[in-house]
Amino acid sequence: MRKDDLYITVPSFFRCPISLDVMKSPVSLCTGVTYDRASIQRWLDGGNNTCPATMQILQNKDFIPNRTLQRLIEIWSDSVRRRASVESAELAAPTRDEIADAIDRVKIEKEERFDREVLAKILRFARESDDNRGFLAGKDDFVRLLVDLMSQVDFKTTSAAKLLIVQEAVKILSMIRTKISDRRRFSNLVLNNGRDRLTTIVYLFKTGNVELKMVCAGLIEFIAVDSESKVLIAERDGLLGELMKSISRDSDSSLIEATLSCLIAISSPRRVKLSLIREKLIKDLTKLLTDPTTSSVSVTEKCLKLLESLASTKEGRSEICGGDGECLKTVVKKLMKVSTATTEHAVTVLWSVSYLFKEEKALEAVTSTNGVTKILLLLQSNCSPAVRRMLTDLLKVFKVNSRSCLSAYDTKTTHIMPF
Repeated sequence: MRKDDLYITVPSFFRCPISLDVMKSPVSLCTGVTYDRASIQRWLDGGNNTCPATMQILQNKDFIPNRTLQRLIEIWSDSVRRRASVESAELAAPTRDEIADAIDRVKIEKEERFDREVLAKILRFARESDDNRGFLAGKDDFVRLLVDLMSQVDFKTTSAAKLLIVQEAVKILSMIRTKISDRRRFSNLVLNNGRDRLTTIVYLFKTGNVELKMVCAGLIEFIAVDSESKVLIAERDGLLGELMKSISRDSDSSLIEATLSCLIAISSPRRVKLSLIREKLIKDLTKLLTDPTTSSVSVTEKCLKLLESLASTKEGRSEICGGDGECLKTVVKKLMKVSTATTEHAVTVLWSVSYLFKEEKALEAVTSTNGVTKILLLLQSNCSPAVRRMLTDLLKVFKVNSRSCLSAYDTKTTHIMPF
């Protein structure tokens, strides 16, 4: 339903001049002005002897039923009720039988506007429940049909109407993706036979609104199933640049989270990591982590997970420790009081650059931000065995006396002091 459909425009001459409501029993006075019977009767019963609209003195107080106007109002009211009934039926969740019929119609129908209406109906059905999404995902021929729609786009000649159809298809695929049992097969269906389908997703991500960008990011994340697919996705012209734009501090918070998840999904191959480093991802992640308006728990966890991944490369460690050490100092600040996952990712980043590869700049950055003291405090907490081992390794690197470091740690949370 369009926003304008929520409002009903009432013809002005259907309204009573006194109550301003639609007249139920229109009657005319001797002045020729028509009122609703109940309203004008109250006016006259109140001792008035004038026409409310013209203020003329009434020669008589007789009512003449305006049957023509009453009939027009009845016809108009019936049409409004019918319209409301149709719109209510359209907005109601379709049944599975109706959807099965709709899918059959999509296969044979060629008229573009009709295609979009049917796909919009199917999308409404998918939004209703997990069971509905599973029902659609189980129709393999329907899933293939939606994927094929993405390969029918020529950005120079495809009409706007056709692009809207493709958008609906992508939204449905993204919504039912977690119910698709054979993820690898679906990924091959999208990525193989040329890159035209992936190009369509990238184009929609680039040109779409926030909702469509999130839909495309989710679909890209789902089809990134192995190294080959991840490299293919990351090397698609223009995609990484668009993803970088979507994690800027000015972006919608939900879009930032969806994009970070997408980046995590494709970032494991070394080639992709190097591409992300060249795109200045580490700098953008640092900005997100230091901005209080964007650094939610979820965003913080995802940023640090990406830094952990990038720290496995020499180029990534160089960027993380580079400049004035802002990135690494930010990681140290996130060691505590965010979440368990955040702590684990932050410790892994520090362990990688300080212990595993012994970056000199990393040692300086950790020391200058009370990092050693935080490491000691974390050792007293209920951390996992893996995290505890990394913390112990870090202490070996710094070779410090635990009591002297703790005494230098300025904190009000004395209840967690281990001594």
